[in-house]
Amino acid sequence: MDDVLSATPQASKINTGVTNPKDIANALTEVLADTYRLVFKTHAYHWNVEGPMFFAIHNLTETQYEDLFAATDVLAERIRALGQIAPFSMREIIENSTISDLSKLPSAGEMCADLAAGHEDIARRMHALIETAENAKDPVTADLATSRSAFHEQAAWMLRSIGAG
Repeated sequence: MDDVLSATPQASKINTGVTNPKDIANALTEVLADTYRLVFKTHAYHWNVEGPMFFAIHNLTETQYEDLFAATDVLAERIRALGQIAPFSMREIIENSTISDLSKLPSAGEMCADLAAGHEDIARRMHALIETAENAKDPVTADLATSRSAFHEQAAWMLRSIGAG
């Protein structure tokens, strides 16, 4: 039984025509880290939002954190499909993320603005990932990043629209 459970994850060589899988996996790790941090922030704001826009923000953030959480799995599995190791510690997530926490619990409007900024940051990183993937002959990652960028751009628009009211 010990032999069955002794397998340790390792990076592996792939032969799919992708010319630089390690660089693509590194860029994927960054957007995965940002996505994971934004999942938590969105969920925390979902739990703590108050005020006249409670219902709208509470429901929107629930839809968004569910999508974000599902995306973390897709991003991590793409890293593995490229023969690389996905992050396995919270330290790696924090070190690879540009998403940061506010120093105090924000108002409902500030929550929307903060989340919108986070989605815009991730969309920009997705755009860079698309370019990296295309240059490395990796249409699968480019397609994934294009789809995820569309989600983040729409999420930012919706959050900005609530905060503008």
